[in-house]
Amino acid sequence: MDKKSPIEITLTERNEGVTITQWVYSMLRNAVMNGEILPGRALTIRELAALLDVSPMPIREALRQLAAEGALEIQGNRRVLVPHMTAMKFDELCEARIAIESHAAARALPYIDNVKLDELRQLDRLIDDAQEQGNLNKISILNQNFHRSLYTANPHQVTLPLIESIWLQLGPFMRLATNHLKDHYLVDRHNDAMQAIERKDAFALQIAISADIREGFAFASTPELLQRFIEESES
Repeated sequence: MDKKSPIEITLTERNEGVTITQWVYSMLRNAVMNGEILPGRALTIRELAALLDVSPMPIREALRQLAAEGALEIQGNRRVLVPHMTAMKFDELCEARIAIESHAAARALPYIDNVKLDELRQLDRLIDDAQEQGNLNKISILNQNFHRSLYTANPHQVTLPLIESIWLQLGPFMRLATNHLKDHYLVDRHNDAMQAIERKDAFALQIAISADIREGFAFASTPELLQRFIEESES
């Protein structure tokens, strides 16, 4: 990956009560999670400060936090970059995502009412619209919103920080993969999930969420294919 590939950070307005440091962290975190900064891309405080029109201090703090979460890598020479993916790391992240998110979905099921189900249906319709438009960034954000909305129906859930940590580590590589694939796997398992919710069938909901995640990684169906794809896409 070109260490100077373009960075296009999607900025949102800073709400009242949100500090500059909090806003900068949120913008950079979302940029990494949604693959707006690709693996191997070297980052500088000066460049990011210019993009976000802030001083270096909040950038420095945000980079430190993101490095602690495994989203960024600070090398010995103080270079900061989005880590490259390896086949073993990818496999671990995928399996962890399936295990934790299927658990989170099942635990949320008793708390999902008709209002929440309608919210999930609306998000799924927006995903369909984004797919028709070919808007990859919007698909990624909406898909995360769908899963986040489902899991947070459980008022006692404690897994979302773990889930989002995995999204952070997978996001850049998944965007890189999507950019290089000629065909995108678009089987909609969200409908299966919502049907399971209607039936109050926790096992079927876990199966739907697991299939949704696993089929998103269909391009890496074998270790050999994954390793070859990593080498080609990050060269």
